[in-house]
Amino acid sequence: MQNKGAIRLFAILLGLVCIYQISFTFKTRSVESDAREFAAGDTAKERAYLDSIKNVGVFNLGIYDYTYAECKARELVLGLDLQGGMNITLEVSTVDIVRAMANNSTDSSFVKAVNLATQNQANSDQDFVTLFGKAWDQVAPGKRLASPSIFGNAQNKEKIDPYKSTNEDVLKVLTTEADAAIDRTFQVLRTRIDKFGVTSPNIQKLGNSGRILVELPGVKDKTRVRKLLQGTANLEFWETYQNGEIYPVLVKANDMLRLLTEAGGDSTKLAAPADSAAKAAAPGDTSKAAKLAAAKKDSANKAALAAKDTSKQDTAGLSEDEQRAKAMKENPLFAVLGTNSYKDENGQDRLANGACFGLALIKDTAKVNKFLALPSVKALFPADFKAVWASKSRKETPNVLELFGIRVTNSDGSPSLGGDVIIDATADYQQNSAEAKVSMQMNGEGAQKWKRLTAENKGKAIAIVLDGYVYSAPNVINEIPNGSSEITGDFKIDEARDLANVLKAGKMPARARIVQDVVVGPSLGQEAINNGLLSFMIALGLILLFMGFYYNNSGWVADIALFVNIFFIMGVLTSIGAVLTLPGIAGIVLTVGMSVDANVLIYERIREELRHGKGIRLTIADGFKMAYSSIIDANVTTIIVGVVLFINGTGPVQGFATTLIIGILTSLFTAIFISRLVFEMMLNRNMSIKFSTKLTENAFKNIKFNWIGNRRIYYIISGVITLAGIVSLATRGLNYGIDFTGGRSYVVRFESPVETQTIAEGLATPFGGNNPEVKTFGDANQVKVTTKFRIDDKTENVSNEVEKLLTDGLAKVYPANKATVLSSDMVGPTVADDIKRSSIWSFLFAVAGIFLYIVFRFRKWEFGLGAVISLLHDAFMLVSVFSIFYGILPFSLEIDQAFIAAILTVMGYSINDTVVVFDRIREYLNDNKKAPDMKVVINDALNATLSRTILTSLTIFLVLFAIFVFGGEVIRGFSFALLVGVVVGTYSSLCIATPISVDLNRKRTQTAEEANKKSLATK
Repeated sequence: MQNKGAIRLFAILLGLVCIYQISFTFKTRSVESDAREFAAGDTAKERAYLDSIKNVGVFNLGIYDYTYAECKARELVLGLDLQGGMNITLEVSTVDIVRAMANNSTDSSFVKAVNLATQNQANSDQDFVTLFGKAWDQVAPGKRLASPSIFGNAQNKEKIDPYKSTNEDVLKVLTTEADAAIDRTFQVLRTRIDKFGVTSPNIQKLGNSGRILVELPGVKDKTRVRKLLQGTANLEFWETYQNGEIYPVLVKANDMLRLLTEAGGDSTKLAAPADSAAKAAAPGDTSKAAKLAAAKKDSANKAALAAKDTSKQDTAGLSEDEQRAKAMKENPLFAVLGTNSYKDENGQDRLANGACFGLALIKDTAKVNKFLALPSVKALFPADFKAVWASKSRKETPNVLELFGIRVTNSDGSPSLGGDVIIDATADYQQNSAEAKVSMQMNGEGAQKWKRLTAENKGKAIAIVLDGYVYSAPNVINEIPNGSSEITGDFKIDEARDLANVLKAGKMPARARIVQDVVVGPSLGQEAINNGLLSFMIALGLILLFMGFYYNNSGWVADIALFVNIFFIMGVLTSIGAVLTLPGIAGIVLTVGMSVDANVLIYERIREELRHGKGIRLTIADGFKMAYSSIIDANVTTIIVGVVLFINGTGPVQGFATTLIIGILTSLFTAIFISRLVFEMMLNRNMSIKFSTKLTENAFKNIKFNWIGNRRIYYIISGVITLAGIVSLATRGLNYGIDFTGGRSYVVRFESPVETQTIAEGLATPFGGNNPEVKTFGDANQVKVTTKFRIDDKTENVSNEVEKLLTDGLAKVYPANKATVLSSDMVGPTVADDIKRSSIWSFLFAVAGIFLYIVFRFRKWEFGLGAVISLLHDAFMLVSVFSIFYGILPFSLEIDQAFIAAILTVMGYSINDTVVVFDRIREYLNDNKKAPDMKVVINDALNATLSRTILTSLTIFLVLFAIFVFGGEVIRGFSFALLVGVVVGTYSSLCIATPISVDLNRKRTQTAEEANKKSLATK
């Protein structure tokens, strides 16, 4: 074996990397276990505990002490189906963007074109702007989009010339603005989600579809999440209080809280202070109360600043916890809210200028809010005062948020200026500086208000607030008359671009509505984990025992490689930040079965060489060498399928594809190199190596089955099943899931068994008079309810309303049998259409990729076409089985994304098997070029690979059977499809692919011979 040292070094380094990556998962699990033990079932207490240690070192590796947050960011992430949560796809309403840019034009041609494009979008994968352009040409051929009554308005004067811009120019501008609006919506959503407090959220744009995927693990308040994600961006400009104006009130608030603490924390026992009029007066007021407050300002400042030094002396020698407890008792507010002050040249504390009046650790912000909301404390502040937190920490204080004071000057609570006046915002570098700036431009009305606002607030700050958080609070230097301004600050260019996007979010309202919504309850997630682990352990045990039984001690070498393979898979998944889903676990289990295939190929080659009387060292070397070609070819074709699944799939399907691809690559390395290293070690130590037991040494020996001669029988069998499938598809059709039809589905669990027909009839009235489809889902007390009720309704709260109708309806049907909604799934019609198209393209791409690879590798189109026909045969067999048996078998046989993944996986397995057979046929044909009958040679090749074909199919079947029985109801239909696929794929690789290739090659040979005879006769 060449390069043993390099291979051994690579394996060691890869192992160390995997240990390093996996260790973070074990550490976070340990920390979270401690949190659960500490909280004793109190989830709020558990969350508070974890928040308090988020930035505390918990994992010291010697060179670096990782905090809990850093460990959490590096752990293996579980998918929503394993831990519960929400998976939501939002679609940005491009039609609203187009209407807004046309200033909601009432031009009849514009209205018709928008309506026509909206209708066409339901059955097209093109973007709305493209469809609008086509609709315009159809509705108003020759008419200009740049007309002042449509897009050539004052709002677009910088982008569209009403006299020169062509329709193509206008459509380009619309496309640019639509893309920018989607980017801005993405930024707003990401900010909202970051503030939502979810652990390991995921948000990503889905290609060019105008859709945004949001995954929120562990969330339970579905209504709150839907409201948070669908709300429009709210940009506001507010006048502010200065730090020096609010500081005296903070001092009094701190005194008030100390008195409340001494009184036992009951604010109702404490009356308002005698000088409440003075304390509640607005700064700048000329009333007597205000003058009194101003007169006390200096003494209050001095007293509070002096208290800092005193407290430092008093806490000397105390522990950190004791110091904090003492501070909370003596200065409750200032213990959690620091003042915005600095040291002057004489070392004295001075209040900083600006609108920021306090700073707090992120974990203390809730406590500050609670203090400031107390009625007795709130009464101390001016009536028009409101405290607003900053959107993020500054880089010099990463865990600290600033608190700003804004003035609510309008009686209706509206801001001084709304974000709807912004028509443009751009990011750029400041002149002669590496720091960035944000330039913004307002419309005419906004420019006038901005002029007045800046004139009245010279020397003060104006807070820019988005979704309730301050993004910037620049000081006004001069009056700004033209509606343009620059925001400067501690910005990197990327941050400035983000802020510009945030500012532009107020320019153009673009609704983001939910088009797909999947909710998995935590109990269902835990069940999925238990089922997945159980099926994995059973499958692993079966394979380990089988390999040891069939191949003796060399089987245990394969088992070692199998363990290493699993270890590598988990390490790689963790290192690339992949999400482990339930189908992902199924992918790992399937990979475990398929990884045995490489060892079986090698071992069967070694057994053949041993029968030729070779020595054990030479036999092992030749066995590995002769199996390489088959192993590589078989796994490359499966990887092609995995890549297609990864590119075109979403969510769980993509998770399955990820583990499949990684598993194939790691299994190649472990089967070819790790097992070889173990054998080399055993040979060097003169250890006995055996590749069979007494029961298995003669298995599959001297088989002489006439595969080619019986091909017509196979054609008849396949033809009969195909005919049955066609009849079933024509009469029964398929049981399409909501992935393909659109709709809503709910998995509901009752305390005791229920009747599905009773539920369907009971829900007919709340669901608009139409009976939903209700099926038993697993046990008799669990059902799946599917309906299209209000699926075309685009109102914001529709999902919450439908779910309430469901729960109320179930309570009426079974008042004494409590129902719990474990999971829900909503797929809009447009998403369903996209899934259909994506599924078709996935299938075609997989078939084309496999065909091209086989033609390239085997240099014969007959092999490629035979393989493709075999794949089509397998796919149709699987579809036929699902059509014939749905409603008969006691589990779901829905046609959904998981079924498409199953078909493609079966294709990958089938072609894997077929390629191994073709590889052996090619070898035998090359070695027997002068044989009188090629059919005999091909039969010999098929019989030679029979042991490998049967053994691999058997191991994978055992694995899939474990998943089918123990993997849970969620993936039972998926695992059943794979079980059927293994049987069909094994059959087709032997009985369909090769015979068809032989028939195609014979016809080509006969045609060539006839042409040659005619040529000779002519001569």
